[in-house]
Amino acid sequence: MNTKSKDQRQYEQSTWDLSALLPEPSEEVIRQNLDQLEKAVAAFAARRESLQPGMEPGAFLDTVRDYEAITAQMYRLYGYASLWFSADTQSSAALAFRNRMQQVLTEMQNRMLFFTLWWKSLNAAQASQLLPVGTEFADYRHFLSDVRRFKPFMLDEKSEQIINSKDTNGIDAVITLYTMLTSRLKFSLEVEGDTKTLTRDQLMAYAYAPDQAQREAAYRELYRVFGGEANILAQIYVNRVRDWYNENVKLRGFATPIAVRNLSNDIPDEAVQVLLQVARQNAPLFQRYFRLKAHWLGLEKLRRYDLYAPLAAAEKKVAYNDAVHTVLDTFEHFSPEVATRAQRVFDQHHIDSEIRPGKQGGAFCATILPTQTPWVLVNYTGRVRDVATLAHELGHAAHSMLSDHHSILTQHPPLPLAETASVFSEMLLTDRLLAEETDPLVRRELLASALDDMYATVMRQAYFVLFELQAHDAIMDNASVEDLNRLYRDNLQEQFGDSVEIAPEFQYEWVSIPHIYHTPFYCYAYSFGQLLVLALYRRYQQEGEAFKPKYLKLLAYGGSARPQAILAEAGIDMAEAAFWQGGFDVISEMLAELEAIPTG
Repeated sequence: MNTKSKDQRQYEQSTWDLSALLPEPSEEVIRQNLDQLEKAVAAFAARRESLQPGMEPGAFLDTVRDYEAITAQMYRLYGYASLWFSADTQSSAALAFRNRMQQVLTEMQNRMLFFTLWWKSLNAAQASQLLPVGTEFADYRHFLSDVRRFKPFMLDEKSEQIINSKDTNGIDAVITLYTMLTSRLKFSLEVEGDTKTLTRDQLMAYAYAPDQAQREAAYRELYRVFGGEANILAQIYVNRVRDWYNENVKLRGFATPIAVRNLSNDIPDEAVQVLLQVARQNAPLFQRYFRLKAHWLGLEKLRRYDLYAPLAAAEKKVAYNDAVHTVLDTFEHFSPEVATRAQRVFDQHHIDSEIRPGKQGGAFCATILPTQTPWVLVNYTGRVRDVATLAHELGHAAHSMLSDHHSILTQHPPLPLAETASVFSEMLLTDRLLAEETDPLVRRELLASALDDMYATVMRQAYFVLFELQAHDAIMDNASVEDLNRLYRDNLQEQFGDSVEIAPEFQYEWVSIPHIYHTPFYCYAYSFGQLLVLALYRRYQQEGEAFKPKYLKLLAYGGSARPQAILAEAGIDMAEAAFWQGGFDVISEMLAELEAIPTG
């Protein structure tokens, strides 16, 4: 991998520094912060009686500013708790602090609920009279307008407080147990004659191994362990689904379980339905790719074990230092503005890249406050795909920093747009590597790897959501664990058709997917983001430099405008099937290019 970076620094894997959030989690520091927060919340609660439809707009604006300031203090405290726990899910101190913050902050949020409930209770004319005027208050106007989208589904104040308290000590606690249980799982794998004890991320590195037997052994071990915990994990999921339905459908009156996520994302139900429908129609596209891949691997049929198999005889390992240089240099070639922001993550030690027991698996980027550089977690094992993951998460971080001029109330982009910069960054990396490579076999490997990732980001995620839709209905109809396993097997069968052989242990895959537990129906955001980026990347290839300011402007919105308005600027109608199909057409063209590469 050619880095060509002017940066001569040496980057080593390390844990992150959280001191920008709290200097230390000592009782003295915690108590000082909670005392300050308590005073602010008490002063805010004293404003309750002053809230009237005809109140002075200036007094109302002061209330909004106080709400914003308290929100920032809460984000900082819970951000520290969440990141500390992610870094070590087995730490009793981290867990105790996280639980304490959840309890205390929930109680404080309950005391502030009156404000948003009162605001949603106003009629349109009353609300309009209080909205602050002037470009400098645009973030406040958008936030206040956005809150009112939930007006039809709000409950009375006491009910909302009960739900908050119930969640903290109920379903949220259960989901924490899921994280703790799955993060402590150990896996054994024989590698070159030695039996190794591995974390999930370390084990899954072997799912990409050139050796067919090793790939199979890795997946068998993964689902042997998860299968052994399947009844407990499935019971956690059943409780998540029932809690979701009882609160959102029965109490709040949402039409369907997924409608909750759609409203939160500010995406019309119809647009999500169209996206999932078009994804389903394009399943044969990836089936065509899997048949081609089986041929190249010398297999009669691709097995699910072989889905991410490299085409090269030996997978290239990339040193962490080289990976960082490659990603930062790729960003620099596209936009020095993006690269400078990504560099801040390393300069301020806001990245945790080590592999260690107890650390949360996977990868994420956490934006806590607009005034602070985001924190990035990756589990870097040296695979080429880990380089892409690094680019993905640093893309998230750059996105956050490009929108850091907004209020904490509007900085975060809505979920489907939150994947734009991250996936675009992966595309930049792939494009750069392809441009530097002339060897047909290496180009084939790069294109195949890109298609593997597009399958994982678009089709796999869409089918997770299709499973969730069925599972939520089935659980409310008293489905057993065996019923859910059968639903998931049927889901895989439709997804792969006759192009892939699916071993029986993959029926347990669904209990190993954290998103369906933590954030129901989250996963279509990945499909949305990838297909959106394919359309945007096509425009970048056509427009060149002229595209960049428009793209950076799109990122700079953060969550300060509605997704429909942001995408309309780019000429995109998310409710049109043709838009989503256009993304699949780009994938089809990549597959055609792959098929045309001479491989001797």
